[in-house]
Amino acid sequence: MNIVLWIVQGILGLGFIFSGWMKAFQYEKAKASWPWVKEVSRGLVLFIGIVELFGALGLILPQATNIAPILTLIAAIGLAAIVLFGALFHIKRKEYREIGVNIVFFVLAVFVAVGRM
Repeated sequence: MNIVLWIVQGILGLGFIFSGWMKAFQYEKAKASWPWVKEVSRGLVLFIGIVELFGALGLILPQATNIAPILTLIAAIGLAAIVLFGALFHIKRKEYREIGVNIVFFVLAVFVAVGRM
């Protein structure tokens, strides 16, 4: 089970690093890729990106270094909340095609949270 959790943590980590990097450091590219970015403040997009980057680090580093591994659980719960709010945001905007990624990442983040409890 530990190996499966590490694989899922790695997948989530990579996904959130990609997404967070785009939002935090490549705003113009994010605007071209995701229509919703054009309609919310740049500050909110930057904030979400930074939170995703810290969450990705929190998924991996505490568990890997065995320094405060409870932070991995907290990061997984926090990232699950982010993607849940993202899904609700897309539902409100009737962007139903965007919700699939949110659902997959939500399920994976909850799996990590439960597995690391």
